[in-house]
Amino acid sequence: MSKKAAKKGGDVKEMEIQDEKEKGTRARVEEVLGRTGSRGGVTQVRVEIMDKKGRSIVRNVKGPVRVGDNLILLETEREARRLR
Repeated sequence: MSKKAAKKGGDVKEMEIQDEKEKGTRARVEEVLGRTGSRGGVTQVRVEIMDKKGRSIVRNVKGPVRVGDNLILLETEREARRLR
């Protein structure tokens, strides 16, 4: 639901949920696992979710990244497949 629709009498709760999705989840890079992609333009990293201490997942990152960098993840449910 767009913000305009919410202002015109749409459900306020749906607007709050949309705002949470737009914010994202903070994560810190723990380890660089390797390069992937057809030309090596994507880096596979293990990140620790800042909101939930101790939870770490593997994600693919486009662009330069190194250990200690902070990322904003729009989604934390999916995990990248491991490199072979």
